[in-house]
Amino acid sequence: MKVLVIGSGAREHALAWAAAKNSDVTQVFVAPGNGGTALMGGKVRNLPLKVTDIDGLLEFSVQEGVNLTIVGPEQPLELGIVDRFREACQEVIGPVRDAARLETSKVFAKDFMQRHSIPTASYHVFTDAADAGSYLASLGDDEFPQVLKASGLCAGKGVVVASDLPEAEQAVRSMFDDRVFGDAASEVVIESFLKGEEASVFVLTDGTDYRFFLPSQDHKRIGEGDTGKNTGGMGAYAPAPVVTPAVLEKVEERIVRPVLEGMKKEGTPYTGFLYIGLMIDNGAPSVVEFNVRLGDPEAQVVLPLCKDDLVDALLASLRGGLAEVPFGMLDRSAATVVLASEGYPDKYETGREISITGSVPDDVMLFHAGTALQNGVLETSGGRVLSVTAVGDSLRACIDKAYAAVEGVEFDGAYYRRDIGFKAL
Repeated sequence: MKVLVIGSGAREHALAWAAAKNSDVTQVFVAPGNGGTALMGGKVRNLPLKVTDIDGLLEFSVQEGVNLTIVGPEQPLELGIVDRFREACQEVIGPVRDAARLETSKVFAKDFMQRHSIPTASYHVFTDAADAGSYLASLGDDEFPQVLKASGLCAGKGVVVASDLPEAEQAVRSMFDDRVFGDAASEVVIESFLKGEEASVFVLTDGTDYRFFLPSQDHKRIGEGDTGKNTGGMGAYAPAPVVTPAVLEKVEERIVRPVLEGMKKEGTPYTGFLYIGLMIDNGAPSVVEFNVRLGDPEAQVVLPLCKDDLVDALLASLRGGLAEVPFGMLDRSAATVVLASEGYPDKYETGREISITGSVPDDVMLFHAGTALQNGVLETSGGRVLSVTAVGDSLRACIDKAYAAVEGVEFDGAYYRRDIGFKAL
């Protein structure tokens, strides 16, 4: 069996790692991959194809006889890669383009949740700065913070939590006048601020049946104590204790089932991975956002905690047998620490040599993100460089192991948060 993983980050490295463990898989292609997937060797090979090159990816899949394609990032899903692959009878994991609007259009997602009574923050949608400014000016001081979101894709950075009116007005100017998010902010959602603790819940679904991964918690801010700018994620851990069995039952009843039933009723059955970003307040979950793929860095902690084979579950989800295959989770914990380039999420340098010293234990994985293999030398090529993941019998144990492994990775300007998992601990 041949598997194609589309993407270049640590999430895709983790997906390739999980796919390669299946004994029936003879080849794992990663397009375009990174330095870490290049170093895997054996049955794993990088391809010089961009994630947005739908024609090239489809041509390769057909000619090479790929049996399963796993889409990692959101951009190809927005471009309709699943629609194209299905038209060519290629088995692919992900939602069709119209269903992917749960992530690619925050306006669609909010309207969808309103139609189907899914708990989320109250909101208004604006298409110009004047109307948005007038609305914000009408709010009382006690109605802040307000959350401003560019409706389109912004790589996780199109959100501003404004603590007062001046900050909100500045965000409006940045989005509409300065166009800091380009066309992604042609529509802007302004919503009330949800209080509570954030968590992420992932499901794999065939449109009707679904299976849960362990709940996790991401650390999006660049600074310790959840301070500073939003990033793509500086670390994660699983399971997240804030998602108790009672909370997960509410997520299933109030969110997962209504989403799948609603998408089916509206003619766009949802298949693939569904990421539910939650805010949990006194045991009540509300949706902050949907993603239509696995999260990063959450994938780096939930995938190592799968007790059963991922590829078997993915194939079953495509062939209508998801409810019949085993898909349990290990009774263990995992944590990942992201090493970033100095200056991220703003300007940073690339091309810095990476040194990995010492042996890596079996229960520690170095999932690469912004790395490249240049003439046999591993170098930085992005803002988030490596995701150092450890599995342990307790959260404390895996966090300690992850930080111990971080000490063996060096490159100029390396930065990481030292408080991953602090809320759980």
